[in-house]
This record gives sequence, structure tokens and C-alpha cells, in this order.
Amino acid sequence: MAVQPRLGAQHQLPAESSLVTLMSSLDSHQSSDSLTALPAAVLWDLDGTLVDTEPAWFAGETAMAAAHGVEWTEQDALNMVGMDLRDAAAYMRTRIEIGLSDAEIIGELGAGVTTFLETEIPWRPGAFELFHAIAEHGVPQALVTMSYRSIAQPVIDALDFAAIVTGDMVEYGKPHPEPYLRAAAALGAPAEKCLAIEDSPTGTTSANAAGCLVVAVPNVVNVAPADRRHIVPSLRDISFEHLKGLFQR
Repeated sequence: MAVQPRLGAQHQLPAESSLVTLMSSLDSHQSSDSLTALPAAVLWDLDGTLVDTEPAWFAGETAMAAAHGVEWTEQDALNMVGMDLRDAAAYMRTRIEIGLSDAEIIGELGAGVTTFLETEIPWRPGAFELFHAIAEHGVPQALVTMSYRSIAQPVIDALDFAAIVTGDMVEYGKPHPEPYLRAAAALGAPAEKCLAIEDSPTGTTSANAAGCLVVAVPNVVNVAPADRRHIVPSLRDISFEHLKGLFQR
């Protein structure tokens, strides 16, 4: 069941925005000649890709809805996978008709996920091993997540990221390309020479729009095929050599 990303008016860059400089890296991503055999950097999504946090998010959403006498369906939960948390909060506020602000909704849901991660980090199959295999080859890695820094902190503490972009750092969240452009810029790498690892339509759209080559490993929602997007069933059998191979095609 695929969740279609929403790229509404709130995701359009103003003409005079300070992000124009970041967007300039899109101009060259069409050229495959510039790709090298090694990615300049690997950019990781968190929820559902590195760590299996989706059950914790779903549980928090269900509990919040139930507290207001509303049944939260599986489709409701799937609709929010990969969203910017501000968009997710707005969806919840409308769906269950509560008087909480977006910040209050994010705070309550995020606190539950943070507690979950502080107890134990449930790595997605193969993700922890692949992260360390990439590190052994000296390729810098960044975290690019729509979770806020306070939510992602246990994972940030567990892995040696060279750069971190969280949902509370960006003006425009996924599916807009800003998060991935910011991560590439922080590493001093052209986005088209970076490889992103994602699990959702929203995240893969963001990474592809930034110019990244994408490895998609669907978790709770399907991801459609697209140019510069490779879909794999699991990271368990993906090695650093496999990633190198993608940049040699």
C-alpha cells in the first residue's frame, strides 16, 4: 500500500528564499558523467530505515486518538509515514479534531518515541552492519530525518554521523529536497554524488529531488520505481561493494 507524498504550497520555495543557493546543486544532477565509483557520502533516513520506530509512532498516534474518542486506523498511520512532523501534526489535529497545537502534538508523540529508543534501539535488518561497513571505507555518513533532534538523540549517540539534519532544522520537510540538500552541503559534497537510503515514498521523493542516487528499502509502505532509485527488499544482504556497484552503472 503506497502512501503518496504531498507537495503542497507550503513546500514551494519562495523566489527570494535563502535556500536558492542550496537548490543550485540540482542544476547538475542530470549528468551521469560526474558520478564516481564511490559515493561522496551516504545519507540515512532514520524512522523505518535505520531503526524500526514505526510501531512506536503508531502506538502513540493510536493512544492520542483514543484519548479523544476517535478510532485511529491503519490507513491513518500509513498516511503519516515519512511526513514532516508539522504536516503529521496538522493531519492528526484535523483527523481527531483536537485543540492541541502542532508543537504539543509533536511533543507528546515524540516523547513516547524517545522513551522507546532510550530503552532499546531496534535496528532494521542489516542497517547497523551496513553503516559500519561504509564507515570502514572512509565514506562520510549523515542522518537526514524528519524526527526532531530530541527524538533522534539516542540514535545520534549510537552512531558516528559526520552531519545531522533533523526536522526541526529545516524550513521545508520531506518530500521537499531541502533536507537532503542541507545534508550534502554540510558534508561539502554535491548531492548528485551522494547515495541516500530511504524506506518511504515521501523520503525517496525528497532524496531524488535533491539529485541523490537512492536505495529504497520499503518497510510499512511500498515505494514506486523511479529514475536513480534502486529498490531492495532488505539491507541485510547489501554490502559496501553493492553500493559501489550502483555508482559504476
